[in-house]
Amino acid sequence: EPNADGSWSITGTKIFISAGEHDLSDNIIHLVLAKTPGAPDSVKGISLFTVPKFIVNDDGSLGARNAVTCGAIEHKMGIHANATCVMNYNGATGYMLGEEMKGLAAMFIMMNAARLGVGIQGLAQADAAYQNAVEYAKGRLQGRSLTGAKNPEGKADPIIVHPDVRRMLMDARSYTEGMRALMLWGAIRVDLSRKATDAAEREMADDLISLLTPVIKGYGTDRGYEVATNCQQVLGGHGYIAEWGMDQFVRDARIAMIYEGTNGIQALDLVGRKLGSKGGRGTQAWLGLVAGDIAAATDERLAFIAGPLSRALGDVQAGVMWLLQNGMANPDNAGAGATAFMRMMGHVALGHMWLKMSGAALAAFDAGTGDADFFNAKLMTARFFAARVLPETASLKSQLEAGADTVMAMPAEMF
Repeated sequence: EPNADGSWSITGTKIFISAGEHDLSDNIIHLVLAKTPGAPDSVKGISLFTVPKFIVNDDGSLGARNAVTCGAIEHKMGIHANATCVMNYNGATGYMLGEEMKGLAAMFIMMNAARLGVGIQGLAQADAAYQNAVEYAKGRLQGRSLTGAKNPEGKADPIIVHPDVRRMLMDARSYTEGMRALMLWGAIRVDLSRKATDAAEREMADDLISLLTPVIKGYGTDRGYEVATNCQQVLGGHGYIAEWGMDQFVRDARIAMIYEGTNGIQALDLVGRKLGSKGGRGTQAWLGLVAGDIAAATDERLAFIAGPLSRALGDVQAGVMWLLQNGMANPDNAGAGATAFMRMMGHVALGHMWLKMSGAALAAFDAGTGDADFFNAKLMTARFFAARVLPETASLKSQLEAGADTVMAMPAEMF
C-alpha cells in the first residue's frame, strides 16, 4: 500500500530467505517482490522493493526497527551455517526499486548473476571433495594392484592404484579443471559485455554468457554433486562418517541443484528460451565458435581431443535441429529432453575448454616450459575427458530424440 511520503507499506510473508535474520551486520536490506493495489494477478503485476531491518535516517544513521521479523528458521539437509528464514512483513516500510510492475525483470538481473555464482558453488564443493579424496586415496592401504604390488615393502598398496578409484578421481579432476576454465571464460564474457569498446563485441559476449548461464548453473551443479558423492565413495565407509567431513560436501552441494532456479528449470530455460533467443543468434555464435576452434586445431597432437569434441558438437547440433523440429510441434518433447540436452551442451562446453587448455599445454612444451609435470597432467586429464566423458553425448542424443511418449504415457493415477 502506498504511503503519503512516497514509501510503501508492505505486508506478507517470504520463505527460504538465506541469512534473513542475523547480527553479523548493523542492518539488513531485504529485496521484496510484492503486488501494488490494482496490479494484475500475474507475474506482470510484480514490483520490487527494498525493505530495511532498521529504517535509515536522512543522515545515514539507523533509526527505528522496521516491522519485518523472522518467523521461523528452516531445518535443512545442509548449509547449516546459513540461517534459512521465514520472514514476516507486517506493514513494513519499503521503497520501490525501479518501475512499478517491472519487478520481475529487475530481479532477474540479480538472479542471472546469482546463477553464475551457484555454478561456482558446484565447482567449489566438488573440488574440496576431490582434494580430500586424493589425500585419502594416497594414504589408505587396501589390497594389491591388479598388475602387481606397487608398495612391496608394505602389507598393501594405497587404493589410488586401483582403476575404479582412479576412475572416480580422474572424473572429478576432469570436471573441476574444465569447469574452472569455463567459469573464468564466462567471467571474461561478462566483463566484455560491459566494458568492450566495440558494440558488436559487447553484444556477442552478452549473447554467449546469456546462452551459457543455465548450462553453468544446471550442468555445473549437477556434475558438482555427482563428483562430491563419488569422492565420498572413494573413502568407503569413512566417507559416510561425519568425522571425515565428506558428508558435508555432499549435503552442501545438494542445495546448489535446487536454489536460484532448480536444474530442471535451467534445462527448460535453455531449450525453451535461450536457444531461440534473438533468432538463435547466441546459439549460432557459440556453435560457430566451438567449430572454429576445432577447425583451427590442426596440430596432430590435438587430434585426441579435437576429434571427440567434433563428434560431440555434431550431437549437440543435431539436438538443436531435433528440438526446433519437434519441440514446437509438441512442447512436451522439449520438456522431456531438456535435461539430456543441457548435459550434452555442458560436456561440449567443457570439451571446448579442454581443447584450449591442451593447445596451451603443447605451446608451453614447445616454448620449453620448466613445469613439465603441470602441463603433462593437463594433457593426461584432457585425454581422460575426451575418451571417457565426451562420448556420452551420443547416448544423451538418443535420450533426447526418444521424445516425450515414454515419459508422458502413464496416467497420473497409475503412479
